[in-house]
Amino acid sequence: MPAVAMNVNGNAVSGEVEPRTLLVQFLRESLRLTGTHVGCDTSQCGACVVHVNGKSVKSCTMLAVMADGCDVTTIEGLATDGSMHPMQQAFMDNHGLQCGFCTPGMVMTALDIVNRNGNDLNEATVRKELEGNICRCTGYHNIVKSVKAGAKAMGE
Repeated sequence: MPAVAMNVNGNAVSGEVEPRTLLVQFLRESLRLTGTHVGCDTSQCGACVVHVNGKSVKSCTMLAVMADGCDVTTIEGLATDGSMHPMQQAFMDNHGLQCGFCTPGMVMTALDIVNRNGNDLNEATVRKELEGNICRCTGYHNIVKSVKAGAKAMGE
């Protein structure tokens, strides 16, 4: 079996994987980082979004061997010193979650949106950029509100 080594949430990790092992499986099953969710297995829902080398990736469509040597950030890697990341806090403050299943992927996607578009986001941009993430509970209004508030807080 191939060996993989990567930096996950600032920690060097390694392991042996079958060539067909998806990154989401490696994160959840080998590393026990269960914040990254598996929703659809077809890259439609976005529950599995993580950052690989600073860009959002649906980890259900990336093989673990493809992340060999990469920097991977999951939802577990956002908080620092026991404090939530401003985007996580914005989701909590603005009721951008309900059941919470899609939330890790939404937050990780939101961070990528801010990284690419800056801190002053309008509603149309946020809605367009979130098209690859599905929420079955909230109706998106508070998610959009959360992303905008999180982006603003990240700029302060």
